[in-house]
Amino acid sequence: MKIDGGCHCGAIAYEAEVDPQKTSICHCTDCQQLTGTAFRVTVPASESDYRITRGAPKIYIKVVASGARRAQAFCADCGSHLYATSVGDGPKVYGIRVGTARQRQDLVPRQQKWHRSALRWLPEFKGMATTEEQ
Repeated sequence: MKIDGGCHCGAIAYEAEVDPQKTSICHCTDCQQLTGTAFRVTVPASESDYRITRGAPKIYIKVVASGARRAQAFCADCGSHLYATSVGDGPKVYGIRVGTARQRQDLVPRQQKWHRSALRWLPEFKGMATTEEQ
């Protein structure tokens, strides 16, 4: 599925080819804190299927519990989170933040990760695969 989107202020735009069946929710505490809300919704795109068409994001390097480093890309002007990807050599997969895609209505989550960190006041999401960690 072809998607396109960008940040809230319009400084950064992108296009990508994604498999909507791979859309997921992450309940980890890092995603909660970075989004300022209860969870993050992401759809992956391979490096060859993701292209920034306008602007350039600012990158913040987050170190996860395992010690792995993740590049968090966002707009330096409006703060919109755009994607996360690995740091260093090797092929990249971009975890596109679904809220930035114009087609977000069609990117329905099929799985949820880090469910053990889900906020207990959230309703249960029925009909999707759930893992307690990643």
